[in-house]
Amino acid sequence: MTLNPQSLDASTEVQGTGEQKGLIRRAALASTVGTTIEWYDFFLYNTAAALVFPALFFPESSTYAGRLESFATYAIGFAARPVGAFIFGHWGDRIGRKATLIVTLLMMGIATTLVGVLPGADSIGKAAPLLLVVLRLVQGIAVGGEWSGSVLLSMEWGDQRRRGFMASLPQLGVAFGLILGTGFLYIMSWLLTDDQFTSWGWRIPFLFSIVLVGIGLYIRLRILETPMFAQRLKENKISRLPSIEVIKDHWKPILLSAFARMSEQAPFYVITTFTLTYLTEEQGYTKTFALAGILSAAAVELVAVPLFGHLSDTVGRKKVYLTGAALTGVYGFVLFAALDSGVAVLAFLAMFVALIPHAMQYGPQASLIAESFPTSLRYAGAGLGYQLASVIAGGPAPLVATYLLEHTGSVYSIAWAVLGCAVITIVAVALMDDRSRSDINLDETYAKV
Repeated sequence: MTLNPQSLDASTEVQGTGEQKGLIRRAALASTVGTTIEWYDFFLYNTAAALVFPALFFPESSTYAGRLESFATYAIGFAARPVGAFIFGHWGDRIGRKATLIVTLLMMGIATTLVGVLPGADSIGKAAPLLLVVLRLVQGIAVGGEWSGSVLLSMEWGDQRRRGFMASLPQLGVAFGLILGTGFLYIMSWLLTDDQFTSWGWRIPFLFSIVLVGIGLYIRLRILETPMFAQRLKENKISRLPSIEVIKDHWKPILLSAFARMSEQAPFYVITTFTLTYLTEEQGYTKTFALAGILSAAAVELVAVPLFGHLSDTVGRKKVYLTGAALTGVYGFVLFAALDSGVAVLAFLAMFVALIPHAMQYGPQASLIAESFPTSLRYAGAGLGYQLASVIAGGPAPLVATYLLEHTGSVYSIAWAVLGCAVITIVAVALMDDRSRSDINLDETYAKV
């Protein structure tokens, strides 16, 4: 059904008023700041897992084994994300987006701060990596409940003819979080000696998380519930068991959403996590150089993500997304050829533009997935679809890349794996419905599988 703004709730009817525009801006700010803090915490761990944790928490292992063990704790956080999506999807579709997002923000901030004070294996032995795993699980559960709520907070408040752009704004939290988390570690590694950075310098960015959480809570407590969900509450159209109901009645879009993320999720974590290890340990570049390459790529995404989100409002989600997936499949070979060239300028340039194909998918991705589910089940459905990809793509990516490099001796084996992910994504997206111009406030337009 074509989008009809007149059919939306009363708050949407005053879309053009100053008060409504203020509410929309506040919701967009709250969602973007919240996701920035969540991803700052998450990426901080990812970067530390590549540069610090192997020696700190797995000192008795070989370089290869320590790297695998560190990336395994990293992957556990991804495995926990669908669990978080199931738990918080239930509450997000039961009590609302706002209250649920406050809980996820607190969980993530507390867990990250505790990582910053966690003793190493030399102090408390095997209890150190065990506690690290527990805190990583809490991080994963929190992130699992965060994404869909933040996207809906912005998308369900905003102009429904600009859903691609509005839903892309919380996606900027990934780039901002990557810049803040990696940038903080970059500054610490630049200011301190390697010994100082390894012993205590890396902890400071983790402890700073508690300050960011305070800022995020202040902003989120000042927002209102989204008009679409508020209408469901008013009409008492709330599912009793949303997470279970959406799995039962809308399993197909959940699976398609997960597979649609293969060429976005896996290559992203190869670029932002595995390449840190590859550049420093295999190619001999400094930590500062590797972190600078990641930071530059994240800076490009700050412009590219909303640009492609906006473009999806004009030409359609699927066209933009499929183009990005195809480019990702090809670019894996270009990236590793440059990193393997031994020429610093080429390696840096390859990192600098590496996330543009990712942005072509990540910009329209939030709206493409969220639009696949009715309002009363959207928090649970979008979250499950999005986070399921964490188990099959994001979490294993650095582990798989490390294994392939060790057993084939060639980074091009990783590029072939990226190409395989792109093929899966292209098939999945081709099978998805494009609701760019549909009225997503009408639940009856969503047929049960």
